[in-house]
Amino acid sequence: MNLSQYIDGLQAKGSYCFSGEEVDAALESSTVATRAALRRLKQHGAIAMPFRGFYVIVPPEYRQMGCLPANQFIPELMEYLKEPYYAGILSAGEFYGVAHQRPQAFQVVTEHSRSGILCGTVKVYFIKRKNAAMMPTREFNTPRGYMKVSTPEVTAFDVVGYPHHAGGLDNTATVLAELAESCDAEKLTAMAGLSPITWSQRLGYLLELIGETELAEGLASYVAERKPVSAPLSPSRSYHGVRQNPRWRLLPNEKVSPDL
Repeated sequence: MNLSQYIDGLQAKGSYCFSGEEVDAALESSTVATRAALRRLKQHGAIAMPFRGFYVIVPPEYRQMGCLPANQFIPELMEYLKEPYYAGILSAGEFYGVAHQRPQAFQVVTEHSRSGILCGTVKVYFIKRKNAAMMPTREFNTPRGYMKVSTPEVTAFDVVGYPHHAGGLDNTATVLAELAESCDAEKLTAMAGLSPITWSQRLGYLLELIGETELAEGLASYVAERKPVSAPLSPSRSYHGVRQNPRWRLLPNEKVSPDL
C-alpha cells in the first residue's frame, strides 16, 4: 500500500486526520520515503500539517483555505496531544447562537499553555485554564465527528474571566445578553466555585447591568457569603477613587456599553 492508497482508505472510512506515526506503521516504505511523499502532497495542497507530526486531509472544497476548518480537526488533534480541551469563549458562543462578533480565530481552552496554530487561513488560539478538565461540556456534531463545547454557564464565566479574548467588556456584556437565554441560574451559581471569586463579582455585575437579575441572584448570595476584597471591574485600568458597588464588592472603573 502506498501513501495515496492509505489516504483514500482513511477518507472511505470518514477519517480526515492522521499522525506521522500512524502512517509509518501502515506503510512498508521507509520513514524517509514516507516523509518525502507527505511533503509532496502538502505542496500540492492535498494535505496540511496544523501541528508537527499531525496531518489533515484537505478535500477540494477547502483547498483555497489550505486546511480543514478548525472544528473538523481540533477534537482529533487534542486526542493526539492527550490534552483535555473544549471550544470556548466566543467560539463556544457561536454554538449557542451568539453571533454578534465572530472570533478572529477558533478559541480552544486547555490546561496547558500552547502556541496558536496558523494552517493556511485557519487560525486557532489556545487559552489556558488550569482546571479545564473539570468544566462541564456539551458535545456538538461537526461534519467530521463531535466537538466538546463549554456549557452556556461555563461560557458566561469564561467571557468574563478572559475579556481580552471576548473583544473587551462592551462585547463581553453583549455576548452575555445573547447567551443569557441558554443559561440556567442554578447551574450558573454551581459553577462559581470552579472560578476565581472575582469572576463571580464581575459576572454578577454585568448580568444586572444587562437586566438579567434572576441569573445574577445566586451569584450575589455566593459573593455575600464569601465577603471578598473589592475588585476592579477592569483589572487593566486604574480604579483610584472609584466608589465601590456594595452588592458585588466591585469597583466599576470602566463604563460598559453593550450593543443590545
